[in-house]
Amino acid sequence: MSTFSFDAVNLPPGVPEFRVAVREFLKRETAGIPPHRRINPWGVFDADFSRKLAAQGWVGMTWPKKYGGHERSAIERYVLLEELLAAGAPVGAHWIADRQSGPALLKYGSEEQRQKYLPGMARGELYCCIGMSEPNAGSDLASVRTRAEKLPDGRWKINGQKVWTTQAHRCRLMIALIRTGGYDEKAKQVGLSQFLLELDTPGISVRPIVDLVGESHFCEVFFQDAIVPAQCILGEEGDGWKQCTGELSLERSGPERYMSSIAVYLEFVKAAGPGPVDSVRQALGKVAADIWSLRQMSLSVAGQLAAGKDPAIEAAIVKDLGNSFEQSLPTLVQTLTDAGLDLAQHSDLAKTLGALLQISPSFSLRGGTREILRGIIARGLGLR
Repeated sequence: MSTFSFDAVNLPPGVPEFRVAVREFLKRETAGIPPHRRINPWGVFDADFSRKLAAQGWVGMTWPKKYGGHERSAIERYVLLEELLAAGAPVGAHWIADRQSGPALLKYGSEEQRQKYLPGMARGELYCCIGMSEPNAGSDLASVRTRAEKLPDGRWKINGQKVWTTQAHRCRLMIALIRTGGYDEKAKQVGLSQFLLELDTPGISVRPIVDLVGESHFCEVFFQDAIVPAQCILGEEGDGWKQCTGELSLERSGPERYMSSIAVYLEFVKAAGPGPVDSVRQALGKVAADIWSLRQMSLSVAGQLAAGKDPAIEAAIVKDLGNSFEQSLPTLVQTLTDAGLDLAQHSDLAKTLGALLQISPSFSLRGGTREILRGIIARGLGLR
């Protein structure tokens, strides 16, 4: 039976000065963004902002310098992410490459692959998407049916479909989980490999999907006899499941898992003013305590990842609790309109709340549903 822990992490020297520098940069670069456009900022694609951030040395911060990185600490990067999300900065262009694709290349990629892709990511110019989910294999990820057939000359022919591929229509590169072996219902995780796929390859087509609020940030991707080189394999053939699940701890534990709704809280604080009624004051205090607790847990996972550990249980706990918090926050604010909080007098709060109520139901789907996360936790604790 496994256990889990959220040990405290000490911030390295220089963090207060670094935080001030980030805030000054963000004050300049996000000045014109209205509050209702600051929700869920890691889903907002802005290539110009990503390039400006990279010019500061704040994309690929922890990567080796020979690949365009800056060899800063993982905790410094965590502080940067906190500030970006709190400011509602539009970081969606480089987010996946910085959080997930780059680290996967560093861990599993060949030297040729690293030299080819990492410097462009660190410059904020090469954007990536995740090719995991499929129409019939979302929560049951191991059931993916997209297949790669090895050709006599060593190349691969790929057929299938991916869905929920965020920003695929704006990205150059996808890391895709694809079946290279046979399918066995009792051992679905066997025979899977990861591929580095350039999305302008003939036979690969991307179709954006329009969501409830008229945005098209995620897509379907179709593979129709797409021929890719042998060196497109990431890591070892057949190790795709192990590699993929290792990346999910990076995806599930960051501050974006509890800060996607932070803009509505900040507007709530402004609207409440210096002398709120008791029910509003109590709500403000509870939310602040929840944010602080989630922050400490998420920061602890970042520390464990930096130490080379695999905190899969802890990451799943952070995402589950964080998503519940994110989704409950707009509903809480909505209920307090009966406690003297007049939305008509606070248009920024009203617009932010309205936008968030429409998109927040999706927060518990991306990166693994609650049911999947709780299954991971239960198995890790020996309860299932």
